[in-house]
Amino acid sequence: MRNTYKTTFILSLALFMLVSTNSFGQRLGSNAASELLIPVGARYFAMGGGSIANAEGIESIYWNPAGLVKSQFGTAAMFSHMTYFVDADVNYIAGATNFEGFGSIGLSMKILNLGDIPITTVDAPDGTGELFSPQFITTGLSYSRTLTDKVAVGGTANFITETIDQVSASGFAFDFGVQYADLGNIEGLDLGVAIKNFGPGMAFNGTGLQRSQAELEDVSRQESQVNLIPGTDELPSRFEIGLGYTNTINEQSKLTVNGMFQNNDFSDDLAILGAEYALNDMFFLRGGYGLSTEGSEDATGQATNIFGFTAGAGLKYNVSGTTLIIDYAYRSTEFFDANNVFSFRFGL
Repeated sequence: MRNTYKTTFILSLALFMLVSTNSFGQRLGSNAASELLIPVGARYFAMGGGSIANAEGIESIYWNPAGLVKSQFGTAAMFSHMTYFVDADVNYIAGATNFEGFGSIGLSMKILNLGDIPITTVDAPDGTGELFSPQFITTGLSYSRTLTDKVAVGGTANFITETIDQVSASGFAFDFGVQYADLGNIEGLDLGVAIKNFGPGMAFNGTGLQRSQAELEDVSRQESQVNLIPGTDELPSRFEIGLGYTNTINEQSKLTVNGMFQNNDFSDDLAILGAEYALNDMFFLRGGYGLSTEGSEDATGQATNIFGFTAGAGLKYNVSGTTLIIDYAYRSTEFFDANNVFSFRFGL
């Protein structure tokens, strides 16, 4: 067991060193697959998204895949819907099963729908009258297992597809996480570490990148098509490390507090705090806040971090042997309407 702890520590340190040498420090430019950064599931979203240390069950696929194996259900399913910005919405569906002695396997799909957008061209800058609907889909396969009664590890392989009218892009992104329970032999104190969205860069291709070649003077040559060569953008990788503490107040109530540091490649780093109060393991109240550690501003002097506090609630009850959990989350934003998330979880 001592060797297992040592191995886990070395792996976690190796992950930290990998990220610290490649990702620390915000990079300029645009990134690919920004939809990877959109949270899913109302429970941990309502807690600010800082639950990397003790996220568990099917919702942990996004937050820290190491927690998938800690599900209280043998089989679970989940559906989540978020109203994002303007006409955009995010739908998410996932399922997971635990195999005794092997670990837990989960499948997930996140769909970002940006609504209908008018098609404009050089000759018709006000629109051609036609519409197109961009759609970004992320499909994930997750695996998690316990190494000891205190250590769990997990990972997710995501296949990304993006379609925008006549061009498309695809790629892979990988998440890896570790959770350590009862840190320092303190019951209820947990540690979590994860690296997310690591993989090769992505570039668009398709007929939408074809252009008619201009005719050359004094040259007898028919007009032909040429392909524009798009650039390759990196994935928005991030590193997260955090602590969580759960205190049983009495037989009816329990309080969980989380704190996390999030290092982002293409945006400000965040310090996130969140909490959940549970009554009779049936009613839940949650809240959280993410504070930028850099306070970056755009050219107009506005803060680049447009998100504010989060809040939410949950209800859990049993129906004919099936546990149903309904969660709601709210996140305030600048300039846009607030984000609203509804999620439904089922467990057997």
